[in-house]
Amino acid sequence: MIIESVRIAVMPTKSEQLLRALVAWASPTVVEPGCLSCRILQENSAPPAFCYQAHWNTQDDLLRHLRTEHYKRLLGLMEMGTTRPLVEFHTVTETQGMDLIERTRKV
Repeated sequence: MIIESVRIAVMPTKSEQLLRALVAWASPTVVEPGCLSCRILQENSAPPAFCYQAHWNTQDDLLRHLRTEHYKRLLGLMEMGTTRPLVEFHTVTETQGMDLIERTRKV
């Protein structure tokens, strides 16, 4: 699995505009082949910031997504930021949940 993460900080006067645009942009993304999930998070920071995060099944799925015309719109939204956006791609080889907590706490 690949986790795609984009953080965009904006002027307070642009925060509502960016949020609406990101939500509209994310809706078609979640139905792309290989997209496992897609969400928009709002940080309570100064300046306001929004994080777009998507989980991709494979690297090929992610790369196909990055090549789409649709992705150009996200690149344009990044231009609204007050600073350079933080863009990260994380390769996940293992995911654990409550089972890790339970095993750890039994010791």
